[in-house]
Amino acid sequence: MNLMKEGAVFVLTMTNGAEQNTMTLDWTAEFQAALDEVAAAEGNAALLVTSNDPKFWSNGINLPWLLAQPKDCFPKLAKQLDDLFVRIALLDMPTVACLVGHTFAGAAVMSTCFDFRLMREDRGFFCFSEVDVRVPFTPLMHEMIATLADYPSLRELMLTGKRIAGPEALAMKVASAIYPGDVLPGKAMELADFLSKKDRATYTSIKRGLRKGLIAMVEAQKK
Repeated sequence: MNLMKEGAVFVLTMTNGAEQNTMTLDWTAEFQAALDEVAAAEGNAALLVTSNDPKFWSNGINLPWLLAQPKDCFPKLAKQLDDLFVRIALLDMPTVACLVGHTFAGAAVMSTCFDFRLMREDRGFFCFSEVDVRVPFTPLMHEMIATLADYPSLRELMLTGKRIAGPEALAMKVASAIYPGDVLPGKAMELADFLSKKDRATYTSIKRGLRKGLIAMVEAQKK
């Protein structure tokens, strides 16, 4: 992964396109390390997460890698993903996901943790494929996904594993906006830059108010 800052916008780029930016224990650790640097910054800011691979934003958990691990690896990975996704959802600044390509399974879940999701209108699918790959959502993941605006769409996507492209994602209120591939990165940066000018403390208070169910669940799990 590569983290850079453009003005007040942190841009985190997933760079392992050869592995479809899939999730492993090392991947979660690298993402958390990047968030440590972002969270330590002072003043107003925003986070934009993208991929330098034109085909995949992320394909979720690296299943071939997972199947080669000891049996206790999956619970450990699920816990680390929960921790990462909660941290993104509650991060104390605006967040934008620039979905430049396919966004499947755990990556689709992760994208729901961002304040805004921008997709390509001409290429790439969004898909909760957990029902087909036999990897159930954790309770925390259910709570994160539930913030999507349209419950009938959410129910259909989670129970069927249906793949949707940008126009349908926009209609189902999964995507905040869609753009042609050559326009998308600039539009995502434009939105992130606009949001970076919001008062950080006020913005964080509002977004965490919208995530109060998630916060309550996290606190309950600590007891």
